[in-house]
Amino acid sequence: MSTTERRVGRPRRSSRASIEDAAAELFLEQGYAGTTVEQITQRAGVSRATFFNYFAAKSDVLWSSFDESAGRLRDELRAVGTDRPPIDGVRQALLVIAQDFPGESAPWAVAEAETMGTAEELGASGLPRFAAQAAVIAEFLRTRLSLSRDDVRPPAAAAAIVAATAAAAGVWVNAGASRGSLASYVEAAITPVCAGFAAALDGA
Repeated sequence: MSTTERRVGRPRRSSRASIEDAAAELFLEQGYAGTTVEQITQRAGVSRATFFNYFAAKSDVLWSSFDESAGRLRDELRAVGTDRPPIDGVRQALLVIAQDFPGESAPWAVAEAETMGTAEELGASGLPRFAAQAAVIAEFLRTRLSLSRDDVRPPAAAAAIVAATAAAAGVWVNAGASRGSLASYVEAAITPVCAGFAAALDGA
């Protein structure tokens, strides 16, 4: 088969996907700490500049699917109608995003954390990401309910909801091949949390 035929018969992976695949292979082979950005770019067949066009740091590769979905949260919240209870809008926004994660899409960096040695880095780089999402939710609740920044309820509700979502994702990843969609796990985790804070925010 000629080079031209191979190109026609097999679509090329995008640079981003190639980087993610290369990183996953190397992390499995030699661990996260033992892998450099240079090695990832060499395996992926891309330049260092291309790597940093997609990822600000090596750790960002671990969060690729999360970062893409998390970026939607603000837009989903903006779309919540003003006639809907804000806390219910938060719940619905998170469920819409979670529906984009079928059972086979569990993040490899989490599913293979022990083998890849990514657990410590996931903990360190995950905290600011979760905090950022909690801040988005808190601001939405504060704005929709016309609450002051001194009111502790919006950030408390946001932190609890994000923590419940993270817990649901952890259980989902570890559930194995029969895990199903992430949405059912998130719904089970955040529904009671949202119900509790709905009562706390009632009449706010």
